Amino acid sequence: MLGSFSGTTVPALLNSTSNQLYLHFYSDISVSAAGFHLEYKTVGLSSCPEPAVPGNGLKIGERYLVNDVVSFQCEPGYALQGHSHISCMPGTVRRWNYPPPLCIAQCGGTAEEMEGVILSPGFPGNYPSNMDCSWRISLPVGFGAHIQFLNFSTEPNHDFIEIRNGPYDTSNVIGRFSGTEIPGSLLSTSHETTVYFHSDHSQNKPGFKLEYQAYELQECPDPEPFANGIVRGAGYNVGQSVSFECLPGYQLIGHPVLTCQHGTNRNWDHPLPRCEVPCGGNITTQNGTVYSPGFPNQYPNSQDCTWLITVPAGYGIHLNFTLLQTEPYNDFITIWDGPQQTAPQLGMFTGNSVKKSAQSSSNQILMKFHSDAANGGIFAIYFYGLYCSLSSLCFNFLPHDFVACRGV
Repeated sequence: MLGSFSGTTVPALLNSTSNQLYLHFYSDISVSAAGFHLEYKTVGLSSCPEPAVPGNGLKIGERYLVNDVVSFQCEPGYALQGHSHISCMPGTVRRWNYPPPLCIAQCGGTAEEMEGVILSPGFPGNYPSNMDCSWRISLPVGFGAHIQFLNFSTEPNHDFIEIRNGPYDTSNVIGRFSGTEIPGSLLSTSHETTVYFHSDHSQNKPGFKLEYQAYELQECPDPEPFANGIVRGAGYNVGQSVSFECLPGYQLIGHPVLTCQHGTNRNWDHPLPRCEVPCGGNITTQNGTVYSPGFPNQYPNSQDCTWLITVPAGYGIHLNFTLLQTEPYNDFITIWDGPQQTAPQLGMFTGNSVKKSAQSSSNQILMKFHSDAANGGIFAIYFYGLYCSLSSLCFNFLPHDFVACRGV
């Protein structure tokens, strides 16, 4: 139907698209009016001229009569400049409502498809002078870009292309190429890749054509199980971080936070840390456990380890051996009631000593462990602070208990 009209507004010019036209007039039983007067004349049903196919593009549609629509697409790497759809206009002279578009290779842009083509400006013609173009390949996290050059020709040394492993000017350059030799394929290891092209004021060349395709990046190795410690973190993908903590009595050896690096072979930015029992040290927590070196394995031979335990002023320290298995007499633990070996000795513990506890009269205890060149063993000592008043009554503050104990 060409149209339906009523009222007093004169309709616009109409053109039929066949050799017949059907006109139907209807009036009801009420108000009469002057009606209408129209004229018609015969016109040739010539089609619109065949639209030009843009270079590096294609045309979709083979009918060019009135109201027919033709659409256009560009080959990969080219951008459509103009209207993607044009329509044959009615009228005595057939014409399209817009001129056919063009397909051009632009200077820069963003590519978000999983595969695509990037071309130097004006390709396959020569690129212009004084160009600085950046294309950003943006893929989902966990994917990198496999890049392959199909054509390459630039002014040697002066005009060049750079491939950067990331979205910034400062991102790592994984390839810089100039001249006429086609570069080899590249693998970016970031989900964002930058392609940068520069030309100077002289000697323009055809430039380049490259294809990229997304490939899946692996996760970094699972850091668990983490012996004698805890791993905190949600994932092991590129850019994600995990942190490490040791159980009480252990010391973290290495970096406490690791980040999954970019790279064809996924790995953390530092070696995995480990939790070890230190051979000695200064301890300032109000309660805790001291383990033998290498715990829960046997301690090494020829060890001399010294621990200084300090609790807040006004507190004493109670030690309790929860495990003691050493070579009798040759491997032993000595405890002093103060920060130095000149302080009164609270005891020497070896083998399966009957005495399994000691208590200080001040807020510091010095503890030394010695092992000889043979026969290892194992021990664990739990300690906690005791509150001491001026009248020498000590009150034992455990996490869940309140126990009064009388001092000497």
